Order: sequence, then structure tokens, then C-alpha cells
Amino acid sequence: MKNLIDIKDLSINEIEELIKVAKDIMQAPEKYYDKCKHKKLATLFFEPSTRTRLSFEAAMIELGGNVIGFSSADSSSTSKGESVADTIRVVGCYSDIIAMRHPKEGAPLVAAFKSTAPIINAGDGGHNHPTQTLTDLLTISCEKNRLDNLTIGLCGDLKFGRTVHSLITAMSRYKNIKFVLISPEELKIPEYIKQEILEKNNIEYVETEDIEEYMSELDILYMTRVQKERFFNEEDYIRLKDYYILNEAKLENAKKDLSIMHPLPRVNEIATEVDDDPRACYFRQALYGKYIRMALILKMLEID
Repeated sequence: MKNLIDIKDLSINEIEELIKVAKDIMQAPEKYYDKCKHKKLATLFFEPSTRTRLSFEAAMIELGGNVIGFSSADSSSTSKGESVADTIRVVGCYSDIIAMRHPKEGAPLVAAFKSTAPIINAGDGGHNHPTQTLTDLLTISCEKNRLDNLTIGLCGDLKFGRTVHSLITAMSRYKNIKFVLISPEELKIPEYIKQEILEKNNIEYVETEDIEEYMSELDILYMTRVQKERFFNEEDYIRLKDYYILNEAKLENAKKDLSIMHPLPRVNEIATEVDDDPRACYFRQALYGKYIRMALILKMLEID
């Protein structure tokens, strides 16, 4: 596999292979300490990130490799007017693999056409975030021991939430999946996701504004923040940012083995009292992200 731009670039078999390797790394990390010795990962983050960038860097370091890169566009030659294509060509001279985040949809795809090193899309605008989706799939696999026969609630910003779009795309390939789409009217899932993925694949789904309406049916509740950086109008953001706040009271009718997920960062859509609930797995989810990225780096560098 040359590049990973979209979760659809991976077959189900490839995803299962990555999950298998990630679980093996979790069980026996010492086997992998020198797998990427003398290899370099470049993290090109034209948009700020904590978890994604640091988990990529931790992944490469734990594989014995090295990391170069930048954490914002301001600290790169982009601030001088250099194009993404030129940046990628230059960085490809210094690295073996590149993880790239960019605020513009499609930028990593453009980069892939110009790069001599494999490109991993670490998030492009409101479009795709395939390694977060791999993180989510590993989380579900570890927490539920399966990726089929699940009712998944997705709550919050379903319009701009690239993690939600990618997860729906990925989970639509597994059997007996049902989605409960929970959002205010203004942040509903885009029509193209409903038509091209859910309806095209005959996947059952319901839409609601009430977070508690289907709570008792959910195997997974995937919370998302309302993303200030995706809004053109601050008044709309302020009006919608606290639309959903998950607390213990709202979980009263939830299943005992519900898995509460969140791609993070959290603002205030999950009350801190939920952190101590055994059903909360969003911090474990962040850790799973490191292991799946380790597996992905190995795969893309064609290291056994």
C-alpha cells in the first residue's frame, strides 16, 4: 500500500491484519522495539493537533525509528508562500514516511501525487481521518470482541465531524450494523453520507435530536465535540456547543456494557463525572491509537 488517504483505501482483510498486528504489539511490545531502526517519520501538521501528532511520534519512537516535522503551518515554509506540493517533495528527501494533517480537504491526496515517500492522511478538514477510524475500529474490537452486530449511537457534530463520516464508511462494511444519528437539525449528517453509504448499503439508521431516546439500545455511544474551527459564524457555534452534555443521569437506562467513545479533544460534551464510569473508554481509545499507528507504519514501510 503506497498511501492511506481514505479508510476505503483499505480492504476489510487489510484492516483485520492491522488490528491483529496492533493487538500483538500490545501483548509483546518488546518484539517491535527495533523494527523501524534508521527509519524516519515526518509529521507535517499544517493544523494543530495533540493526540494524532503525538501518537504518530510515540508510535515511530517505540518502533525504534526517528521523527522530524512541524506542528503548525506557522513554523513551516508555508508561511513564506511555499506550496504543499513543494513542501512534500522536499520532505520526501529527508524521510521514509509522512503523516500529514491539513485544514483543506484533499490536500493529502494532492501531496500523494507529488511524494516519493508514502503519505498517511492524518486529517484533512472536515473530510477524512482514516487513522482515527482505525483507532476506533481497534477500540471497538478490543472492547466488544467484534465488529459486527452492533448498534452505534453517533452524537454531536455529524455535519462537519470527519471522524463520524469515516467511521460510518468503515462500519458499513460489517454485518448487522445499525446507526442512531443524534444531532441538532443544523448539524445533521450530510445527505451524501445517507444516500451513498447508509441507503446504498441498506444499513438501518434513525435520526433524532434526543440523546436519551435510544440510549437503552446502544452498544456504543460515540460522542463528538462541536468544532469551533469548522464554523463560519461564532453565534451559531455558541448556540450549539453545549447542545449535548453526557452525564451519569443520561446513562441511567444505558446497557451495562455500553462503550462510550470520543475521538478527543473533549470540551464539555462529556461531564467529567463520566470519566470514572467503567463504560467510558475514550482515554483507552487514545492509547489504542498509538498501537494501530505502529501497525500501520510497519505495513506501509513493508516491514514484517
